[in-house]
Amino acid sequence: MRLGVLDVGSNTVHLLVVDAHPGARPLPAHSHKAELRLAELLDGDGAIGPDGVARLIEVVGDAVQAAEDQGCEQVLPFATSAVREASNADGVLARVKAETGVDLQVLTGEEEARLTFLAARRWFGWSAGKLLVLDIGGGSLEIAYGIDEDPYVAVSLPLGAGRLTALLPGDPPDPKDVKELRRRIRAEIARSVGEFSRFGKPDHIVATSKTFRQLARIAGAARSADGLYVQRELSRKSLEEWMPKLAAMTVEQRGTLPGVSEGRARQLLAGALVAEGAMDLFGAPALEICPWALREGVILRRLDHLPAS
Repeated sequence: MRLGVLDVGSNTVHLLVVDAHPGARPLPAHSHKAELRLAELLDGDGAIGPDGVARLIEVVGDAVQAAEDQGCEQVLPFATSAVREASNADGVLARVKAETGVDLQVLTGEEEARLTFLAARRWFGWSAGKLLVLDIGGGSLEIAYGIDEDPYVAVSLPLGAGRLTALLPGDPPDPKDVKELRRRIRAEIARSVGEFSRFGKPDHIVATSKTFRQLARIAGAARSADGLYVQRELSRKSLEEWMPKLAAMTVEQRGTLPGVSEGRARQLLAGALVAEGAMDLFGAPALEICPWALREGVILRRLDHLPAS
């Protein structure tokens, strides 16, 4: 069957269309993406303003049309931290449903972490042993750890690259602001480390998300065009070497780095600070990039509940 998963994230609204059936690997058929940056559209009261709501309705409507054009039998729509944390979330969700027919399901941070973990576990298989999975989104950092498909522990921290970029106003940012954000990030992550360390050392540490993929590419990993099955790694040493360079660059200069899109260049430094802090505090000398993440986790969970053909 052809399924669509509609991800209303903090940075983008992304429709992923796949051909799938139970027991088989979902095969990507189409991708429709619009940059929205909801995490940056919240007003002083934490609400998504009228312009943001109107734009959200527009891009969700476009995604619904794309899903229909692609012949999707079912669309699985969900929203993450930007909508989840908006003070007017209920009203926004009602407007979206009334004007597009889409009933967005708001995932909790823990659900995000667990579904992303499921995707990573299926990608790497049982031979990977105990997995530690890190995912940096626009609004939050998800961390999960376990040996089965359901992790022992899964947490979501308010450390998304989009959210934190607002705390680095300069271009390039003031070194004092960078230092203060680094301190804040590490203090937040450190509060959760104990929940994971009691389960022992992971056998394999992996990361998902655009931020980690871009950082790995900057550090010399293979291009996206080289395919899904090329192993891509990011070492803490390489990341630490890049940190002072990224902090000294303007947004325009970051946008010229390999693999860095113009739209994500502004968030790259904040994301790198989160990545470096997480790798350091969890004792990860290196990690492997996983091509699958939350969207694939949502699809896999849906397929698990379908009868085998």
